[in-house]
This record gives sequence, C-alpha cells and structure tokens, in this order.
Amino acid sequence: MLTWMKRLLAGSAMALAIGATSVMVASPAFADEAKPVAAAAAAAVAAAPALVPNKGDTAWVLVCTALVILMTLPGLALFYGGLTRSKNILSVLVQCMFVFALITVLWSLYGYSFAFTEGGAFIGGLDRLFLAGMTPDSVAATFSKGIVIPEYVFMAFQAAFATITCCLIIGSFAERAKFSAIILFVILWFTFSYLPIAHMVWFWPGPDDIKDAASLEAITARAGWLWQKGVLDFAGGTVVHINAAIAGLVGSFVIGKRLGYGKEAMKPHNLVFVMIGASLLWFGWFGFNAGSALEANGSAALAFVNTLLATAAAVLTWSVAEWVHKGKPSMLGGASGCVAGLVAITPAAGFVGPMGALVIGAAAGVICLWGVTGLKKILGSDDSLDVFGVHGVGGILGALLTGVFADPALGGTGIWDYVANAAAPDYSIASQLWIQSQGVIVTLIWSGVVSFIAYKLVDMVIGLRVKEDEEREGLDITSHGESAYES
Repeated sequence: MLTWMKRLLAGSAMALAIGATSVMVASPAFADEAKPVAAAAAAAVAAAPALVPNKGDTAWVLVCTALVILMTLPGLALFYGGLTRSKNILSVLVQCMFVFALITVLWSLYGYSFAFTEGGAFIGGLDRLFLAGMTPDSVAATFSKGIVIPEYVFMAFQAAFATITCCLIIGSFAERAKFSAIILFVILWFTFSYLPIAHMVWFWPGPDDIKDAASLEAITARAGWLWQKGVLDFAGGTVVHINAAIAGLVGSFVIGKRLGYGKEAMKPHNLVFVMIGASLLWFGWFGFNAGSALEANGSAALAFVNTLLATAAAVLTWSVAEWVHKGKPSMLGGASGCVAGLVAITPAAGFVGPMGALVIGAAAGVICLWGVTGLKKILGSDDSLDVFGVHGVGGILGALLTGVFADPALGGTGIWDYVANAAAPDYSIASQLWIQSQGVIVTLIWSGVVSFIAYKLVDMVIGLRVKEDEEREGLDITSHGESAYES
C-alpha cells in the first residue's frame, strides 16, 4: 500500500513536470529555460528509487511465519488435546485444523484488507480485497525508515496470528459445542472482533514519510484508533490473547457447563501431549514475538531473549507456588506456567529489558495460577481449558506491565520518536499505564459484546450445544465418527 502510494505520487510529479515543460516549450521564448527544468524534474524522480526488501529480513520473517504456524499445528492442538478427556481429543484436533484452514482462506479474501489497509480508525479498506494488486514486488513497511519486506511475507505472517487467535477460543467450551456452531461463530467473531481490534492496535502507514512534526501527525492520523492513542502491543497482548480470552469466557457462560462439571473427575487424559504441546508453543513463540520486529535486527534479538527469560521465570514461579500450596510441583503446572509466561511477555517483548521480562514472567506464573483457581471459582465459569485464566489474565498483566517496564529508566526501549530518530526523552509510566489500560478495556468490551451477540445468533440459527447423549458418549465419535484410541 505504501509503495503504491509512493509510485502514484512519483508518477503524478512526473506528469506535472512533463505537462509544465510542454507548455513552456510551446513558446520559443521559454524553450531554452525549459530544458534545465525538465532535467531537474527527471533527476528528482530518479533520485527516489523504489525500496527493495533486504534478503535477510525477508528470510527471517518467512521462518517466523512457519514457526507461528507450528504453534497452532501441532502445538496448540496437542496442548488442548491432552487437556481434554480421551473421548474428546480428536474433536479438539479437528477444530484446530479446520479453523486454521478456514481463517487462512478468509484472511486472503478480506481479512488482510480490512485489518492492514488504510480505511478508517476502526477498520481498513478494500484495497487488498482478494489480495488484489499484490505482486511479488509489493512491499510492506517495517518499523525502520527505508526498510521494507515483501507484502506477501507480511500478509502470511499476520495470517498465522489470526489463525491461532481464533483457535485459542475453542478451549473455553471444549467437549460440548457443536462443530457447525463453532465454525459459524468463528467466522462472525473473526470478522467483527479480530479484524477491527487488529486494525485499531497495529495498523499504520509506516515511518518512511515522517520528516517533521507535521508529517508525523498526518501519518498518525491515518493509523488505527488505539495506535493513535499510543497503545504499545509488540506481538498481540490485546489483539490475540485478551481478544480471544474474553470471547472464550463469554462462550463458557452462554453455552453452559459440561455435564457432571464439579461432580465428576475431568482430568487431562494425556499430560505427555500437554508437555509436547507447551514445548512446541514455546519454540514457535520465538517466531511470534521476535518475528514481530519485522526485521532481523536488535529489536528481534531483544524480543527473542525476553521470550526466553520471561517464560522460564513463569515456569519456576508457577511450579514453586504449586509446590508450596499443594506439596508437589506438577507437569501440568509447569506447562501452564510456560504458556502464562509466553502470553504475558507478548505485548512487552520488544519494549522491555531482560530484567523487566524476568519480573513480568515471574508475576505471570503466580497471578495466572490464581487465575485458573481463585478467579475461576469467583467467576463460576466452566472455562474448560482455562483460556481466560491464562490468556486473559496473562494478557492483561503483560499489557499493563509493558507500560511500566518500557521505561528506559527500568531498562526498556521507551517510545521511538521518528522525527528525532531517537527514543523520546520524556517517558511517563503513569501516562503510558493509562494508555495501556485503555487498550485493555476497549478490547475486553469490544470482543465481549461481539462475542455475546455472535453466540446468540448462532444459537438461534443452529444451536450451540450437542445433545446430552452425544456429550456423554464423546464428541470424537458423535461429531466426527472416529476414535483416537482403539481398544
């Protein structure tokens, strides 16, 4: 989009220069003066060649895209599958694979255009509908002036984010929802919640045309609403985790509790799958966070290190807290702490220093443990796989603490001033914390309202829940005609 606009402007400048020159040349008195004017115009256009992507940046984001895909298939699928009862594991795997494929297609048809092209403050435009106008030569802006990546790469990278976000939701109402209902809900939620939130938080035209305060203001005015406010979300604390978590929580209430919940044992049936899934998530998350720098540079290195440290700290604090409280550290606790740390560091990954990352991860391990125990009891929900307790609580914690530890005085990077080409000198924790709070509140309300309406619409059209006898038998057989474990 940015390159297309530059080419249009360059072409317009050339046309104006040629038009003015032809008028002057038509009069013999001005023929001699016209030649240097035309030459100067041509030289000005030639001096601004199209930006060419760096091969290293391109390769890096391509690899990160594949890593993020690995997070969903098989990472999240195995993590969720192991947490369910054995009669429902295939239902979760099928849901993850189908939703992944569905959102990938919808992203190419209209999702990318509505999320990442210029339109309004709340939703994008139609410029890339059906990926129209995108070619191997199209480029997307990064966060550095004069550096771009192929737009196809950026489109695919963001597609992977959209897919895992939608897949996260299904964990909240696992083992009881109709497959057809899940698909229809995901389509509605993706369209009316994910795309607007992604546009509001992440869309901006890029830094290349920022020269002074006036141009900065003009560029910012064309960005998403929450970007304009200054919300910091490096890789998806609001867009991915809070957005999906509140949708899942609403679904757990609307659909209702599983049969026998609170009376029958509903333990994870395969903790080996849980451990493998969590490990694949951690591995893929390096692409999720470090890839969000969009370049192979120091920002990516910082995000990589922070992802490593915060997650390790969360595993330790969750396990130790469980050890103290229950007398034994569990595999389930370690895996859950791993995901909690990953979630919490996501919005902060490229903005905070390593010590700030350790604090965020350590806090996430303890607070998310409370989220899946104490808070869950307070809410009275049957959030089957604790999506809100981990992704909601961890996402909120990380988004808020980003405002604290992004302060350069605490080792953070601060806020980049594209006019001065340096970090702004006047960082205020209180001010940024309030801005971060606005991002959290808007995401909770927007996604919560959209989710409730979408669930109700789906319930009226096809019904949300499977029949009681089907739920008791298990969704693997009743919904998909298969069994994961043959006797």
